[in-house]
Amino acid sequence: MKLKKLVKDLDVEVKGSKEVKVTGISSHSQFVTPGSLFIAKKGKTFDGGAFIPKAVEIGARAILTDRYNPFLQGVVQIIASDVNRLEALLAKRYYETEKNPLYLIGITGTNGKTTTAYIIQHLLPHFGLIGTIEKVIGKQRFQAQLTTADVVTNHKTLREMADQGLAGAVMEVTSHALDQNRVEEIPFDLGIFTNLSQDHLDYHGTMDEYFKAKLKLFEKAHAKIYNLDDPRARAFHGGITFGIHTPADLQAKNIQLSLEGTTFDLHMNGQVIPMKSLLLGEYNVYNVLAALAAAFKKGLPLATLQKKLARFPGVPGRLEPIENSKGIHLFVDFAHTATALSNVLKTLYSLKKGRIITVFGCGGERDRDKRPKMGAAAEEYSDQLIITSDNPRSEDPEAICKEIAAGLSRQAIIEIDRRTAIKRGVFMAKENDIVLIAGRGHEPFQKIKGRLLPFDDRDVAKMISYLTSE
Repeated sequence: MKLKKLVKDLDVEVKGSKEVKVTGISSHSQFVTPGSLFIAKKGKTFDGGAFIPKAVEIGARAILTDRYNPFLQGVVQIIASDVNRLEALLAKRYYETEKNPLYLIGITGTNGKTTTAYIIQHLLPHFGLIGTIEKVIGKQRFQAQLTTADVVTNHKTLREMADQGLAGAVMEVTSHALDQNRVEEIPFDLGIFTNLSQDHLDYHGTMDEYFKAKLKLFEKAHAKIYNLDDPRARAFHGGITFGIHTPADLQAKNIQLSLEGTTFDLHMNGQVIPMKSLLLGEYNVYNVLAALAAAFKKGLPLATLQKKLARFPGVPGRLEPIENSKGIHLFVDFAHTATALSNVLKTLYSLKKGRIITVFGCGGERDRDKRPKMGAAAEEYSDQLIITSDNPRSEDPEAICKEIAAGLSRQAIIEIDRRTAIKRGVFMAKENDIVLIAGRGHEPFQKIKGRLLPFDDRDVAKMISYLTSE
Protein backbone atom coordinates (compact mmCIF):
# COMPACT_ATOMS: atom_id res chain seq x y z
CA MET A 1 0.00 0.00 0.00
CA LYS A 2 1.36 3.42 -0.91
CA LEU A 3 2.03 5.79 1.96
CA LYS A 4 -0.20 8.50 0.48
CA LYS A 5 -3.22 6.17 0.75
CA LEU A 6 -2.30 5.20 4.29
CA VAL A 7 -2.08 8.79 5.59
CA LYS A 8 -4.77 10.38 3.42
CA ASP A 9 -6.76 13.06 5.29
CA LEU A 10 -4.84 12.48 8.51
CA ASP A 11 -3.49 15.39 10.55
CA VAL A 12 0.17 14.59 9.92
CA GLU A 13 3.19 16.20 8.29
CA VAL A 14 5.14 14.00 5.88
CA LYS A 15 8.86 14.64 5.44
CA GLY A 16 9.74 12.73 2.29
CA SER A 17 7.89 11.08 -0.57
CA LYS A 18 4.33 9.83 -0.11
CA GLU A 19 4.84 7.55 -3.11
CA VAL A 20 6.85 4.96 -1.17
CA LYS A 21 5.23 1.57 -0.84
CA VAL A 22 4.66 0.30 2.69
CA THR A 23 4.85 -3.50 2.93
CA GLY A 24 4.21 -3.90 6.65
CA ILE A 25 3.37 -2.02 9.81
CA SER A 26 4.69 -2.47 13.33
CA SER A 27 4.98 -0.69 16.66
CA HIS A 28 7.70 -3.10 17.86
CA SER A 29 11.15 -2.81 16.33
CA GLN A 30 11.76 -6.56 16.56
CA PHE A 31 8.88 -7.14 14.14
CA VAL A 32 10.03 -4.60 11.57
CA THR A 33 10.79 -5.99 8.11
CA PRO A 34 12.25 -4.27 5.03
CA GLY A 35 9.60 -1.89 3.66
CA SER A 36 7.74 -1.51 6.96
CA LEU A 37 6.20 1.53 8.59
CA PHE A 38 7.55 1.71 12.15
CA ILE A 39 5.31 3.41 14.72
CA ALA A 40 7.53 4.99 17.38
CA LYS A 41 4.94 5.31 20.11
CA LYS A 42 5.47 6.09 23.78
CA GLY A 43 4.57 3.53 26.43
CA LYS A 44 4.50 3.78 30.22
CA THR A 45 8.01 2.33 30.52
CA PHE A 46 9.59 2.94 27.10
CA ASP A 47 9.84 5.42 24.25
CA GLY A 48 9.62 3.94 20.77
CA GLY A 49 11.73 6.83 19.51
CA ALA A 50 14.77 5.11 20.98
CA PHE A 51 14.26 2.21 18.57
CA ILE A 52 14.05 4.28 15.38
CA PRO A 53 17.73 3.72 14.41
CA LYS A 54 17.26 -0.04 14.75
CA ALA A 55 14.10 0.04 12.64
CA VAL A 56 15.82 2.05 9.92
CA GLU A 57 18.80 -0.31 9.98
CA ILE A 58 16.46 -3.28 9.44
CA GLY A 59 14.89 -1.57 6.45
CA ALA A 60 11.87 0.47 7.56
CA ARG A 61 10.69 2.77 4.73
CA ALA A 62 8.73 5.15 6.95
CA ILE A 63 8.62 6.24 10.59
CA LEU A 64 5.64 7.65 12.49
CA THR A 65 6.98 9.86 15.27
CA ASP A 66 6.15 13.02 17.20
CA ARG A 67 9.61 14.56 16.63
CA TYR A 68 11.26 15.34 13.31
CA ASN A 69 14.91 14.32 13.07
CA PRO A 70 16.71 16.26 10.31
CA PHE A 71 19.73 13.95 10.57
CA LEU A 72 17.74 10.80 9.84
CA GLN A 73 18.43 9.76 6.25
CA GLY A 74 16.91 7.26 3.82
CA VAL A 75 13.49 7.06 5.46
CA VAL A 76 10.23 9.00 5.25
CA GLN A 77 9.22 10.66 8.52
CA ILE A 78 5.55 11.12 9.39
CA ILE A 79 5.17 13.68 12.17
CA ALA A 80 2.07 13.61 14.38
CA SER A 81 1.26 15.13 17.76
CA ASP A 82 -0.48 11.96 19.01
CA VAL A 83 1.28 8.88 17.67
CA ASN A 84 -0.56 6.48 19.97
CA ARG A 85 -3.96 7.64 18.72
CA LEU A 86 -2.99 7.14 15.07
CA GLU A 87 -1.59 3.64 15.60
CA ALA A 88 -4.99 1.90 15.56
CA LEU A 89 -6.28 3.96 12.64
CA LEU A 90 -3.23 3.14 10.52
CA ALA A 91 -3.53 -0.54 11.45
CA LYS A 92 -7.19 -0.55 10.40
CA ARG A 93 -6.35 1.12 7.09
CA TYR A 94 -3.39 -1.09 6.28
CA TYR A 95 -5.18 -4.36 7.06
CA GLU A 96 -8.52 -3.01 5.76
CA THR A 97 -10.39 -4.38 8.74
CA GLU A 98 -13.25 -1.96 8.09
CA LYS A 99 -14.05 -4.22 5.09
CA ASN A 100 -13.72 -7.29 7.29
CA PRO A 101 -16.79 -9.60 7.18
CA LEU A 102 -15.96 -11.23 10.54
CA TYR A 103 -18.54 -11.30 13.33
CA LEU A 104 -16.49 -10.18 16.35
CA ILE A 105 -17.15 -11.22 19.94
CA GLY A 106 -15.14 -9.63 22.77
CA ILE A 107 -15.11 -11.04 26.31
CA THR A 108 -14.02 -9.09 29.38
CA GLY A 109 -14.21 -9.71 33.13
CA THR A 110 -11.89 -10.81 35.92
CA ASN A 111 -12.49 -14.54 35.67
CA GLY A 112 -13.91 -16.86 33.03
CA LYS A 113 -12.74 -15.12 29.85
CA THR A 114 -10.65 -18.02 28.59
CA THR A 115 -13.17 -20.77 29.31
CA THR A 116 -16.03 -18.75 27.83
CA ALA A 117 -13.98 -18.03 24.70
CA TYR A 118 -13.12 -21.71 24.24
CA ILE A 119 -16.73 -22.79 24.68
CA ILE A 120 -17.89 -20.24 22.10
CA GLN A 121 -15.22 -21.37 19.66
CA HIS A 122 -16.35 -24.97 20.21
CA LEU A 123 -19.98 -24.04 19.59
CA LEU A 124 -19.00 -21.90 16.58
CA PRO A 125 -16.06 -23.83 15.06
CA HIS A 126 -15.94 -21.54 12.00
CA PHE A 127 -14.74 -18.78 14.36
CA GLY A 128 -11.15 -17.92 15.18
CA LEU A 129 -9.91 -17.35 18.74
CA ILE A 130 -7.55 -14.82 20.32
CA GLY A 131 -6.84 -15.43 23.99
CA THR A 132 -4.62 -16.13 26.97
CA ILE A 133 -3.49 -19.57 25.90
CA GLU A 134 -3.30 -19.39 22.14
CA LYS A 135 -4.42 -17.83 18.91
CA VAL A 136 -6.46 -20.14 16.67
CA ILE A 137 -6.83 -19.33 12.96
CA GLY A 138 -8.59 -22.18 11.21
CA LYS A 139 -6.38 -25.24 11.70
CA GLN A 140 -3.39 -23.15 12.78
CA ARG A 141 -2.60 -22.62 16.45
CA PHE A 142 -0.05 -20.19 17.88
CA GLN A 143 0.98 -19.87 21.52
CA ALA A 144 -0.07 -16.51 22.97
CA GLN A 145 2.38 -14.03 24.47
CA LEU A 146 -0.27 -11.71 25.93
CA THR A 147 -3.98 -12.30 26.55
CA THR A 148 -4.72 -9.37 24.24
CA ALA A 149 -1.92 -8.45 21.84
CA ASP A 150 -1.01 -4.94 20.65
CA VAL A 151 -3.46 -3.19 18.35
CA VAL A 152 -1.45 -3.71 15.15
CA THR A 153 -1.14 -7.43 15.79
CA ASN A 154 -4.86 -7.66 16.51
CA HIS A 155 -5.82 -6.01 13.22
CA LYS A 156 -3.32 -8.22 11.38
CA THR A 157 -4.75 -11.35 13.00
CA LEU A 158 -8.32 -10.39 12.09
CA ARG A 159 -7.21 -9.84 8.49
CA GLU A 160 -5.62 -13.32 8.46
CA MET A 161 -8.82 -14.84 9.84
CA ALA A 162 -10.90 -13.17 7.14
CA ASP A 163 -8.46 -14.34 4.47
CA GLN A 164 -8.85 -17.90 5.79
CA GLY A 165 -12.59 -17.65 5.19
CA LEU A 166 -13.61 -17.69 8.86
CA ALA A 167 -17.03 -16.36 9.77
CA GLY A 168 -16.01 -14.62 12.98
CA ALA A 169 -13.63 -14.36 15.90
CA VAL A 170 -13.89 -14.48 19.67
CA MET A 171 -11.36 -12.42 21.61
CA GLU A 172 -10.45 -12.18 25.28
CA VAL A 173 -10.17 -8.48 26.11
CA THR A 174 -8.30 -7.52 29.27
CA SER A 175 -8.66 -4.31 31.25
CA HIS A 176 -5.04 -3.48 30.35
CA ALA A 177 -5.86 -3.87 26.66
CA LEU A 178 -8.90 -1.63 26.94
CA ASP A 179 -7.00 1.03 28.89
CA GLN A 180 -4.02 0.90 26.51
CA ASN A 181 -6.16 1.06 23.33
CA ARG A 182 -5.09 -2.37 22.09
CA VAL A 183 -8.55 -3.01 20.62
CA GLU A 184 -9.14 0.45 19.14
CA GLU A 185 -10.89 0.59 15.75
CA ILE A 186 -12.04 -3.01 16.14
CA PRO A 187 -15.81 -3.13 15.49
CA PHE A 188 -17.07 -5.64 18.04
CA ASP A 189 -20.51 -6.97 17.20
CA LEU A 190 -20.95 -8.42 20.67
CA GLY A 191 -19.41 -7.70 24.07
CA ILE A 192 -19.58 -10.12 27.01
CA PHE A 193 -19.02 -9.21 30.68
CA THR A 194 -18.36 -12.24 32.92
CA ASN A 195 -17.78 -10.79 36.42
CA LEU A 196 -15.61 -8.43 38.44
CA SER A 197 -13.45 -9.16 41.48
CA GLN A 198 -10.15 -7.81 42.78
CA ASP A 199 -7.26 -8.02 40.37
CA HIS A 200 -4.76 -5.69 38.69
CA LEU A 201 -5.12 -2.93 41.29
CA ASP A 202 -1.36 -2.46 40.99
CA TYR A 203 -2.23 -1.01 37.57
CA HIS A 204 -5.73 0.50 37.94
CA GLY A 205 -5.46 1.70 41.53
CA THR A 206 -9.11 1.22 42.54
CA MET A 207 -11.95 -1.18 41.77
CA ASP A 208 -13.91 1.69 40.23
CA GLU A 209 -11.12 2.46 37.77
CA TYR A 210 -10.74 -1.26 37.04
CA PHE A 211 -14.47 -1.49 36.27
CA LYS A 212 -14.37 1.65 34.10
CA ALA A 213 -11.68 0.03 31.98
CA LYS A 214 -13.84 -3.08 31.54
CA LEU A 215 -16.84 -0.96 30.54
CA LYS A 216 -14.98 0.36 27.50
CA LEU A 217 -15.77 -2.91 25.73
CA PHE A 218 -19.50 -2.23 25.95
CA GLU A 219 -18.89 1.26 24.56
CA LYS A 220 -17.38 -0.36 21.46
CA ALA A 221 -19.79 -3.29 21.01
CA HIS A 222 -23.09 -3.14 19.12
CA ALA A 223 -24.75 -5.60 21.53
CA LYS A 224 -23.95 -6.92 24.98
CA ILE A 225 -24.29 -10.00 27.17
CA TYR A 226 -23.67 -9.81 30.90
CA ASN A 227 -23.85 -11.70 34.19
CA LEU A 228 -26.80 -10.36 36.15
CA ASP A 229 -25.59 -12.06 39.35
CA ASP A 230 -22.61 -9.71 39.46
CA PRO A 231 -23.52 -6.58 41.50
CA ARG A 232 -21.67 -4.29 39.10
CA ALA A 233 -23.73 -5.50 36.15
CA ARG A 234 -27.05 -4.56 37.71
CA ALA A 235 -26.57 -1.00 36.51
CA PHE A 236 -26.53 -2.16 32.89
CA HIS A 237 -29.58 -1.88 30.68
CA GLY A 238 -30.65 -3.78 27.60
CA GLY A 239 -28.76 -6.66 26.04
CA ILE A 240 -28.96 -10.33 26.98
CA THR A 241 -28.59 -11.35 30.62
CA PHE A 242 -27.56 -14.62 32.24
CA GLY A 243 -27.44 -15.78 35.84
CA ILE A 244 -28.09 -18.46 38.41
CA HIS A 245 -29.42 -16.70 41.48
CA THR A 246 -31.14 -13.83 39.66
CA PRO A 247 -33.93 -14.17 37.07
CA ALA A 248 -32.33 -13.56 33.67
CA ASP A 249 -32.80 -14.22 29.97
CA LEU A 250 -30.74 -17.37 30.42
CA GLN A 251 -30.96 -18.84 33.91
CA ALA A 252 -29.52 -22.10 35.21
CA LYS A 253 -31.52 -24.01 37.80
CA ASN A 254 -31.34 -27.47 39.39
CA ILE A 255 -27.52 -27.55 39.12
CA GLN A 256 -26.01 -30.96 39.89
CA LEU A 257 -22.25 -31.21 40.39
CA SER A 258 -19.92 -34.21 40.32
CA LEU A 259 -16.28 -34.94 39.59
CA GLU A 260 -17.42 -36.17 36.18
CA GLY A 261 -19.17 -32.96 35.17
CA THR A 262 -22.22 -30.77 35.68
CA THR A 263 -25.87 -30.87 34.69
CA PHE A 264 -28.45 -28.09 34.95
CA ASP A 265 -31.77 -26.96 33.56
CA LEU A 266 -31.55 -23.98 31.24
CA HIS A 267 -34.57 -21.68 31.53
CA MET A 268 -34.84 -19.55 28.40
CA ASN A 269 -37.69 -18.06 26.39
CA GLY A 270 -40.25 -19.98 28.44
CA GLN A 271 -38.48 -23.27 27.74
CA VAL A 272 -36.62 -25.62 30.09
CA ILE A 273 -33.75 -27.44 28.39
CA PRO A 274 -31.58 -29.99 30.25
CA MET A 275 -27.89 -29.24 29.76
CA LYS A 276 -24.84 -31.38 30.42
CA SER A 277 -21.21 -30.24 30.60
CA LEU A 278 -17.93 -31.98 31.37
CA LEU A 279 -16.81 -28.82 33.18
CA LEU A 280 -16.80 -28.83 36.98
CA GLY A 281 -18.33 -26.26 39.30
CA GLU A 282 -21.01 -23.63 39.53
CA TYR A 283 -18.60 -20.92 38.36
CA ASN A 284 -18.25 -22.80 35.07
CA VAL A 285 -22.04 -22.76 34.68
CA TYR A 286 -21.73 -18.98 34.34
CA ASN A 287 -19.15 -19.43 31.57
CA VAL A 288 -21.43 -21.91 29.83
CA LEU A 289 -24.40 -19.54 30.05
CA ALA A 290 -22.41 -16.67 28.56
CA ALA A 291 -21.24 -18.87 25.68
CA LEU A 292 -24.71 -20.26 25.04
CA ALA A 293 -26.12 -16.72 24.91
CA ALA A 294 -23.50 -15.69 22.33
CA ALA A 295 -24.01 -18.75 20.13
CA PHE A 296 -27.80 -18.44 20.36
CA LYS A 297 -27.61 -14.78 19.35
CA LYS A 298 -25.50 -15.85 16.37
CA GLY A 299 -28.36 -18.12 15.29
CA LEU A 300 -27.66 -21.62 16.62
CA PRO A 301 -30.79 -23.45 17.79
CA LEU A 302 -30.96 -24.64 21.39
CA ALA A 303 -31.09 -28.31 20.38
CA THR A 304 -27.78 -27.94 18.54
CA LEU A 305 -26.22 -26.09 21.47
CA GLN A 306 -27.35 -28.82 23.85
CA LYS A 307 -25.55 -31.53 21.82
CA LYS A 308 -22.42 -29.50 21.19
CA LEU A 309 -22.02 -28.44 24.83
CA ALA A 310 -22.08 -32.04 26.03
CA ARG A 311 -19.03 -32.74 23.84
CA PHE A 312 -16.93 -29.76 24.96
CA PRO A 313 -13.72 -31.35 26.40
CA GLY A 314 -12.53 -28.49 28.59
CA VAL A 315 -9.73 -25.91 28.51
CA PRO A 316 -6.00 -26.51 29.01
CA GLY A 317 -4.98 -25.61 32.56
CA ARG A 318 -8.51 -24.86 33.78
CA LEU A 319 -9.29 -27.42 36.48
CA GLU A 320 -7.53 -29.87 34.19
CA PRO A 321 -7.43 -33.42 35.59
CA ILE A 322 -3.96 -34.98 35.63
CA GLU A 323 -3.65 -38.71 35.02
CA ASN A 324 -2.00 -40.56 37.89
CA SER A 325 -1.66 -44.04 39.37
CA LYS A 326 -2.27 -43.16 43.02
CA GLY A 327 -6.06 -43.13 43.01
CA ILE A 328 -6.08 -39.42 43.87
CA HIS A 329 -7.89 -36.59 42.13
CA LEU A 330 -5.11 -34.36 40.81
CA PHE A 331 -5.96 -31.02 39.17
CA VAL A 332 -4.08 -28.05 37.71
CA ASP A 333 -5.88 -24.71 37.53
CA PHE A 334 -5.06 -21.16 36.46
CA ALA A 335 -6.87 -19.54 39.44
CA HIS A 336 -4.78 -16.51 40.38
CA THR A 337 -7.31 -14.30 42.16
CA ALA A 338 -8.98 -14.85 45.52
CA THR A 339 -12.40 -15.22 43.87
CA ALA A 340 -11.19 -17.71 41.26
CA LEU A 341 -9.34 -19.79 43.86
CA SER A 342 -12.33 -19.78 46.18
CA ASN A 343 -14.66 -20.84 43.35
CA VAL A 344 -12.47 -23.77 42.37
CA LEU A 345 -11.93 -24.95 45.93
CA LYS A 346 -15.58 -24.52 46.86
CA THR A 347 -16.47 -26.85 43.98
CA LEU A 348 -13.90 -29.44 44.98
CA TYR A 349 -14.91 -29.18 48.64
CA SER A 350 -18.52 -30.03 47.79
CA LEU A 351 -17.36 -33.16 45.95
CA LYS A 352 -14.54 -34.41 48.16
CA LYS A 353 -14.39 -37.87 49.74
CA GLY A 354 -10.97 -37.36 51.31
CA ARG A 355 -8.80 -34.33 52.04
CA ILE A 356 -8.07 -31.31 49.86
CA ILE A 357 -4.39 -30.41 49.53
CA THR A 358 -3.77 -27.07 47.82
CA VAL A 359 -0.45 -25.98 46.34
CA PHE A 360 -0.39 -22.35 45.19
CA GLY A 361 1.45 -19.04 45.18
CA CYS A 362 1.09 -15.49 43.89
CA GLY A 363 2.85 -13.74 41.03
CA GLY A 364 5.47 -11.08 41.64
CA GLU A 365 5.12 -7.46 40.49
CA ARG A 366 1.34 -7.75 40.71
CA ASP A 367 -1.36 -6.57 43.12
CA ARG A 368 0.18 -7.26 46.57
CA ASP A 369 -3.07 -6.58 48.41
CA LYS A 370 -4.66 -9.75 47.04
CA ARG A 371 -1.94 -12.06 48.47
CA PRO A 372 -3.32 -12.46 52.03
CA LYS A 373 -6.82 -12.63 50.55
CA MET A 374 -5.79 -15.55 48.39
CA GLY A 375 -4.31 -17.21 51.46
CA ALA A 376 -7.61 -16.81 53.32
CA ALA A 377 -9.58 -18.09 50.32
CA ALA A 378 -7.39 -21.19 50.05
CA GLU A 379 -7.51 -21.87 53.78
CA GLU A 380 -11.32 -21.89 53.94
CA TYR A 381 -11.72 -24.98 51.78
CA SER A 382 -8.36 -26.77 52.13
CA ASP A 383 -7.28 -29.37 54.66
CA GLN A 384 -3.61 -28.76 53.93
CA LEU A 385 -1.97 -25.71 52.35
CA ILE A 386 1.42 -25.60 50.67
CA ILE A 387 2.43 -22.05 49.74
CA THR A 388 5.08 -21.82 47.05
CA SER A 389 6.57 -19.70 44.30
CA ASP A 390 4.40 -18.79 41.30
CA ASN A 391 5.99 -16.39 38.81
CA PRO A 392 8.05 -14.24 41.22
CA ARG A 393 9.54 -12.14 38.43
CA SER A 394 11.94 -9.69 40.11
CA GLU A 395 10.49 -10.10 43.63
CA ASP A 396 11.79 -12.31 46.42
CA PRO A 397 9.57 -15.44 46.33
CA GLU A 398 9.99 -16.01 50.06
CA ALA A 399 8.65 -12.51 50.79
CA ILE A 400 5.65 -13.18 48.54
CA CYS A 401 4.92 -16.42 50.40
CA LYS A 402 5.05 -14.63 53.74
CA GLU A 403 2.56 -12.02 52.50
CA ILE A 404 0.19 -14.85 51.49
CA ALA A 405 0.63 -16.52 54.89
CA ALA A 406 -0.35 -13.26 56.62
CA GLY A 407 -3.94 -13.99 55.60
CA LEU A 408 -4.03 -17.38 57.35
CA SER A 409 -5.43 -18.27 60.75
CA ARG A 410 -3.50 -21.53 60.92
CA GLN A 411 -0.08 -22.74 59.91
CA ALA A 412 0.73 -23.75 56.36
CA ILE A 413 3.75 -25.34 54.74
CA ILE A 414 5.95 -22.85 52.92
CA GLU A 415 8.09 -24.48 50.24
CA ILE A 416 9.70 -21.93 47.92
CA ASP A 417 10.73 -24.37 45.19
CA ARG A 418 7.58 -25.08 43.18
CA ARG A 419 8.67 -28.51 41.99
CA THR A 420 9.39 -29.60 45.55
CA ALA A 421 6.08 -28.11 46.71
CA ILE A 422 4.14 -30.10 44.12
CA LYS A 423 6.07 -33.20 45.10
CA ARG A 424 5.19 -32.72 48.77
CA GLY A 425 1.53 -32.23 47.93
CA VAL A 426 1.32 -35.37 45.80
CA PHE A 427 3.41 -37.45 48.23
CA MET A 428 1.17 -36.66 51.22
CA ALA A 429 -2.03 -37.44 49.29
CA LYS A 430 -3.82 -40.74 49.84
CA GLU A 431 -6.47 -42.49 47.78
CA ASN A 432 -9.55 -40.28 47.15
CA ASP A 433 -7.72 -37.15 48.28
CA ILE A 434 -7.84 -34.10 46.01
CA VAL A 435 -4.65 -32.21 45.15
CA LEU A 436 -5.10 -28.80 43.52
CA ILE A 437 -2.08 -27.05 41.97
CA ALA A 438 -3.22 -23.49 41.32
CA GLY A 439 -2.03 -20.22 39.85
CA ARG A 440 -0.26 -21.03 36.59
CA GLY A 441 -2.52 -23.43 34.70
CA HIS A 442 -1.35 -23.84 31.10
CA GLU A 443 1.79 -21.69 31.41
CA PRO A 444 4.91 -23.48 30.09
CA PHE A 445 7.47 -21.20 31.75
CA GLN A 446 8.19 -19.80 35.18
CA LYS A 447 9.25 -16.13 35.21
CA ILE A 448 12.19 -15.60 37.58
CA LYS A 449 14.62 -12.64 37.62
CA GLY A 450 14.01 -11.75 33.97
CA ARG A 451 14.36 -15.36 32.78
CA LEU A 452 11.78 -17.77 31.39
CA LEU A 453 12.50 -21.18 32.86
CA PRO A 454 10.67 -24.22 31.39
CA PHE A 455 8.08 -25.32 33.95
CA ASP A 456 4.62 -26.71 33.20
CA ASP A 457 2.62 -27.63 36.31
CA ARG A 458 0.79 -30.34 34.37
CA ASP A 459 3.95 -32.11 33.21
CA VAL A 460 5.61 -31.81 36.62
CA ALA A 461 2.54 -33.10 38.47
CA LYS A 462 2.10 -36.06 36.14
CA MET A 463 5.74 -37.06 36.35
CA ILE A 464 5.82 -36.80 40.14
CA SER A 465 2.56 -38.72 40.57
CA TYR A 466 4.02 -41.68 38.71
CA LEU A 467 7.32 -41.50 40.55
CA THR A 468 5.48 -41.93 43.85
CA SER A 469 3.90 -45.16 42.64
CA GLU A 470 7.22 -46.92 42.09
